[in-house]
Amino acid sequence: MPRIVDAFGRIGEENAFAVLARATALAAEGRDIINLGIGQPDFPTPPHIVEAAVKALRDGHHGYTPATGILPLREGVAADIHRRLGVSVSPEEVLIVPGGKVTMFMAILMFGEPGAEILYPDPGFPIYRSMIEFTGAKPVPVPIREENGFAFSAEETLSLITPRTRLVILNSPANPTGGVTPRAKVEKLVAGLAAHPHVAVLSDEIYGQMTYDGEEHVSLLAYPQIRDRLILLDGWSKTYAMTGWRMGYSVWPKPFYEAARKLAVNSYSCVNAAAQWAGLAALTGPQDCVREMVAEFDRRRKVVVEGLNKLPGVSCATPKGAFYAFPNISRTGWKAKALASALLEEAGVAVIGGPDFGVHGEGFIRLSYANSTENILKALERMGDFLASHKAA
Repeated sequence: MPRIVDAFGRIGEENAFAVLARATALAAEGRDIINLGIGQPDFPTPPHIVEAAVKALRDGHHGYTPATGILPLREGVAADIHRRLGVSVSPEEVLIVPGGKVTMFMAILMFGEPGAEILYPDPGFPIYRSMIEFTGAKPVPVPIREENGFAFSAEETLSLITPRTRLVILNSPANPTGGVTPRAKVEKLVAGLAAHPHVAVLSDEIYGQMTYDGEEHVSLLAYPQIRDRLILLDGWSKTYAMTGWRMGYSVWPKPFYEAARKLAVNSYSCVNAAAQWAGLAALTGPQDCVREMVAEFDRRRKVVVEGLNKLPGVSCATPKGAFYAFPNISRTGWKAKALASALLEEAGVAVIGGPDFGVHGEGFIRLSYANSTENILKALERMGDFLASHKAA
């Protein structure tokens, strides 16, 4: 039997998809399942974006595009970044990729190897650690603490950097916590990075347009002192309800861009041509759809937080970004993954156990409020009934 290389024994996965599969299977058996597990807007892609893709197909955009993405879209990304963030980016620094994960994959492959260390947020998006371990590098978790508002700590992050550190991964607004790191902490981290010029930075800002309560999204792109080693991750999936379109982009410093382009050529060749024209329509068309979706998420956020804080043994800090709540369930007596499994199997509510996002996720579960208010209220009622009638396993 041929032997797969050892690296594949180290690769993990994203358990939200396993929970989605189980929830789908239970629903197929006739169970009434409310899915608060998957991080996916429940809105359709706005019609003008869909029509742009249809038009592109009718206009004959059926072939390969440049590996870096079509120039009008890269120019559109640069213009959008300038409009939103006031930062100048050259289209020659923009790489169009099939989804946000590809940027993680590329960046971690560039800097991960045996003997290297890569810092990543914990709890955080599980693919960070999975890819780090795949490369043979040492994953170094940066604790993301509830008492810190689920913002990253500049001091703690900097204290974990060693001469072996090659890459620091940051995420704000954050998955799974909904935490948003304020400007003062970002600036303290940027200032501290001056002492570590050997360290690259990957800033995952895929939820950058989803903040609440007047909270400010601070982009790492705004700091010229680290631009020569900063990789920005962003895209269309969350902002424009385009998860299935597989549309993402990244901004690379010139020294890294050519390596990223070669990875694109060697792996996926280019992004779907018609989808790129849809992405351009999203950036250049009316933005009311974004504002309306975020306003609805804000309304649901308030319902979720209020409801969770009424459940026995549960407390929930108010998330300031993304569309996730990360309630503390430690006083229920349940372990997080056991509770998540029991809620799905017995109460028909799909959530994700905190440890699926890292070792510091124990004591928490993640709920996505990218679902209707009606379903959220029904799910909260089921969770309350379950916790009131079931002792910890």
